[in-house]
Amino acid sequence: MTAREPSRSEQLFDRARRILPGGVDSPVRAFGSVGGTPRFLASAHGAFVVDADGTELVDLVGSWGPALLGHAHPEVVDAVQRAAARALSFGAPTEGEVELAELIAERFARTGPDGVRLAPIERLRLVSTGTEATMTAIRLVRGATGRDLVIKFAGHYHGHSDGLLAEAGSGLATQALPGSAGVTAATASQTIVLPYNDLDAVRAAFAQHPDQIAGIIVESAGANMGVVAPVPGFTRALRDVCHEHGALLIVDEVLTGFRSGPAGYWGIEVDAGEGYLPDLVCFGKVIGGGLPVAAIGGRADLLELLAPLGPVYQAGTLSGNPVAVAAGLATLRLADDAAYARLAVAADAVATGVSAALTAEGVEHVVPRAGTLFSFAFRAELPRGYREVQDQRAERYPALFHAFLDHGVMPPPSVFEAWFVSASHDELAIGRILDAAPAAARAAASL
Repeated sequence: MTAREPSRSEQLFDRARRILPGGVDSPVRAFGSVGGTPRFLASAHGAFVVDADGTELVDLVGSWGPALLGHAHPEVVDAVQRAAARALSFGAPTEGEVELAELIAERFARTGPDGVRLAPIERLRLVSTGTEATMTAIRLVRGATGRDLVIKFAGHYHGHSDGLLAEAGSGLATQALPGSAGVTAATASQTIVLPYNDLDAVRAAFAQHPDQIAGIIVESAGANMGVVAPVPGFTRALRDVCHEHGALLIVDEVLTGFRSGPAGYWGIEVDAGEGYLPDLVCFGKVIGGGLPVAAIGGRADLLELLAPLGPVYQAGTLSGNPVAVAAGLATLRLADDAAYARLAVAADAVATGVSAALTAEGVEHVVPRAGTLFSFAFRAELPRGYREVQDQRAERYPALFHAFLDHGVMPPPSVFEAWFVSASHDELAIGRILDAAPAAARAAASL
């Protein structure tokens, strides 16, 4: 028997590990939770990616969100090429960044249950990454209130700035512990980590730390521990509790903004009758159309605390980069009602079809949803927080993942990630996913 020739991805991964820590530039890409060799990708089009060996796969990662329209949409690519021909970067103001900020503010608005237009974005600052947006939001709420402590929720991810890489302490309302080497105990102690969807824990934290909490940061819908939506009224109640105690609410829409629905998950809640205004909102992913753009927006009085107007410092040479802005503008302009309708059809078809295949094989599971975002949890009931997410048969997921991969479909390489479809997932792409689903379900059932 002759040895199998290593695939191109295997060769590249071996090479990458000699120069890149772990062979990747972001941890989830290493396939650590599913095992095996990550697929190195060479190109993409519409609903498909092509790996370094030339294998075409139906994509359910979508660059973790920004491929809303599908990969390499011709009009987005054209906008990028035209912008790049003018300049790759200026480090100076451009008309495009003003247009993108105006478009985000215009699109992230809804009519409330009382018929009044709700528009949370009065001012907006463009940055380059979601981590930078959330880090700036934290600095703003501290600068605005003169307080040090911030509440976040277990299982919610807001980027990798030190204060937000905190883990839960020993009690519901105690300061957190460092969640990463290199994060000091002093930094982590300024973050309080609470169970998600637990309003009593939030009230207890404010009672335990009077006049010390600057604000709360919360994902609009949890999408970094699988999908875990807020219980009805939870986020609105967070806003009310914050304001009762002189604190501020930051809603993180980095993953959900313009992705779970036309005005993010906040818009879905408003449409469901929950009319409320967050103080600050963080954006990313979709507003860059696949290139590095993120933003922080919200009340004018808060945003105008940023330099050069106010005492809260934030800067970035590549903020509002003209090529990235062009990609974001083209993507948002093309994301019309018809695109969101196609997105909804695809999400429903894939979520329902894979669930049916799992049910047919007797695999206990639920399908948490937040608009067009969904995931699969191998448990009997929908999870409400991180503890419930951890209490599942997670060992089933690697088998499901690799069976899909072997049949030409690439789901996210972790049970704790959302699944992303696009407006380009047509009958052909969806059909391939559903054709692969029975084999993937049998693999999951084997454990």
